[in-house]
Parts: sequence; C-alpha cells; structure tokens
Amino acid sequence: MMDFATSADPAVQRQLDRLAALSVPQGRLGLGTIRALLERLGNPHLRLPPVFHVAGTNGKGSTCAFLRATLEADGKRVHATTSPHLVRYNERIRVAGRLIEDARLAELLAEVLDAGEELAPSFFEVTIAAAFVEFAGVPADACVIEVGLGGRFDATNVIEDPAICGIAALGIDHERFLLAPEEGVPSEPLARIAFEKAGIVKPGRPVVALSYPEGAFLEVERAAMAAGAPLAVKGRDWDGSAELAGLHYRDRHGELALPAPTLPGPHQIENAALAIAMLRHQDVVSVSREAMAEGIRATRWPARLQRLAPSRLTGNREVWLDGGHNPSAGAMLGAHFAGQRLHLIVGMLEAKDPKALTDPLGDNLASLTVVPVPGHDYHPAEIFGPDAQSAPDVPAALAALPDNGLPVLIAGSLYLAGTVLQLAGELPD
Repeated sequence: MMDFATSADPAVQRQLDRLAALSVPQGRLGLGTIRALLERLGNPHLRLPPVFHVAGTNGKGSTCAFLRATLEADGKRVHATTSPHLVRYNERIRVAGRLIEDARLAELLAEVLDAGEELAPSFFEVTIAAAFVEFAGVPADACVIEVGLGGRFDATNVIEDPAICGIAALGIDHERFLLAPEEGVPSEPLARIAFEKAGIVKPGRPVVALSYPEGAFLEVERAAMAAGAPLAVKGRDWDGSAELAGLHYRDRHGELALPAPTLPGPHQIENAALAIAMLRHQDVVSVSREAMAEGIRATRWPARLQRLAPSRLTGNREVWLDGGHNPSAGAMLGAHFAGQRLHLIVGMLEAKDPKALTDPLGDNLASLTVVPVPGHDYHPAEIFGPDAQSAPDVPAALAALPDNGLPVLIAGSLYLAGTVLQLAGELPD
C-alpha cells in the first residue's frame, strides 16, 4: 500500500508524480538508505532545533499536536512533521508554525529526489529527508517529529540527540511489517510492538511512556536501561487524569490543574498528559505553566473524533469523523459512543481488520454502510456481514440514511477522512 498525494500546483505535482513512482524493495529494513540520502544532503538531521520525538500505535499524532500547540503558546517557533496527510501533502511539513508553501515544496522535493535517484528511497524516506533539510535551514526553537511506522527502522529514527522521546498508546497495527518473525526479538504481539516503538530511545536522553501491560512495559524498560536513558512512566513517575472539568497532572516537580482538552474523547486526557510529561521531563526547552494550559485549550487535530460543521455534505446532521482503523481506535470509539445509537459509514483498507471497528460499535449500530477508500484497495460490503449496505461514496451514503436524528460516524481510514474533509470544506491548515 502506497501513500498518495495530489496538488493543484503543477510544479509540486511534477515532484509528487516522481514520489508516487517510488516503492520499497521487498524485505528491505534498516536506516541505511535514509542515512545515505541525508549524507548527500549535508546531514541536516544533525543540525535540527531541539527534537521532541514521539512513537506509538495510537495517540502519537494527537500528542504531537498538544506539544506543538503548547510550545507555540509559549511563543516558540516550532517545526513539525506528521503523517499521513489528510488533504494536501504540505500537511506533512510544517515550518515555523505554517504549512510549507507550494513553491518551496516543489524546490525541496526536486532537490531530495535528485540526490537520491540511485538510492531507491521510499516515499516516506524522501518526505522525512525533505522535512529535515527545511528544518535545518529555517531557525526555530523546537521540532516535533512523529514516527511514521514502528520506530526502530522508521526514517525519523536517524535523530541522534533528541531533547526527549515519548511513547504513546500501544496496540496491534501494521502486523505485516511490525510482527514478522525475527530472531532475538519478542514474539508476543504487544511486547513486539513495544520493542519496535522503543527503538527510538537514545543514549542518555530522557524518555516518557504511558502504562502498559507487563510484557510491553519490560521491553520499554529494557531499551531505556540499555541506552542509559532516564525513563518516566505514567502511574509511577507522573500521572494525569480527568478531574471535574479539567486535567489533574502530577510529577516530581509538583501538581498542575489544567483545562480539559477541547479535542473530544477521554483518551485525549492521556495524550495531553503525555505531552505535558514530555515537556516537564526535559531541560532543553522551557515552557511556562500558563502556556501548558493555553496549549491544551488551543490544540486542534483534524479527523480524530472530529465533529463536522454543517455544510453541503452534512446538512444539519450530527456527523463525526475519525480516521481510526485498528482495535485500539475501535475501543476508543466504542467508549465514546457507549449507550448511543448511530449510523456508521466505514471505508477500510484491505490490509485492516474490519472487526476492529464493528465489534466495539456493534450494539450501537442502527445501520452500517460501506464505501470505497479512494485510490486504495478496500474491503467490500460483504466482508462486514449480511446487514452491511454499500454506497459509491460518502455523499451517497449520507443521502441514503433516514433522517431520524441519530448521529453519523464516518470512520475506518485517514485516507477516507481526507476525502471527507475536502468535501466538507474543512481543510487542515
């Protein structure tokens, strides 16, 4: 499965067409290609502003959003790279608080693609190299870097001296890539996932983690001990929980009474607390308590349990959008909609488990409509059972639903979510 991107700018599109032609050679793992590419580009990853590096199965993107908003609330200039993009490829590279401009993006991608022509880099390796070139050349106070897939062999893992690393929630995802048998690594699935994510831990640099089942926790602890990296774990070294209408946070530095995130869902309390813990367990970039409160209030993160505004697409319906596609995301959606009846419109990549969403939501479903994921192989309606209906796209699915006042959830893929945001006129900025 390949990422994809289009642009209205012809110069950018020419480079995106080159990107789309790239593929990862079967069986290739490791950081050799990205290191060789970065060396040809002058090793920009060694000249980045202080880096906040975040891995995890679920919640790492939200944690990055909380970090960025909080740092910016403190007046900091922040670079950020996240994936995937929802509508525009530019979303992957945020330079000093703004999405990279088309003209510069076209130049940058051309430079990186030309440099790596004989190296056969992947789509993501080119993207990360381009981001690092730009981040090294534009002054800023911090970088927020989201791991793409895994951690150990992720292209972002060339970062050598981060201000701090964070590991968000763990769950089973990308099984084809992360759970392939390998000598010397754990075989129990969640422990293996933890082993891969903990691959971002760096010698002597602090790492903050959530609370995990014992096998997974031991892998994170082993990685930290092997690297001599100070490890701060939720429930032992810090904690953050919902209290009244806010977030109560505590660690060795004291306690904080913070506002509740504006991002919906109880899981966002944990993501916000992880971001605060990362800020408070490093000593490279200072952030005030006031900025932490303002950052939590200001954080926005599209297509993560996002309620869409009334539009030509939604009309006056209550429509929610979430890109979740794995069991952890399904559990979160099940908890959020507990006790409610709703209509589910789902589009899911062929590589994902359709039960990941339908099992947690099953008792809540008034209807289930399956739509394609544009540009990708996807599960057809019959995979979801005899009660599933099909529709050619989201507008048709919405139009076919009864107007009975029940909420609608559109979920199953961030690629589908990007299409929905475009149709709804809610473009990420």
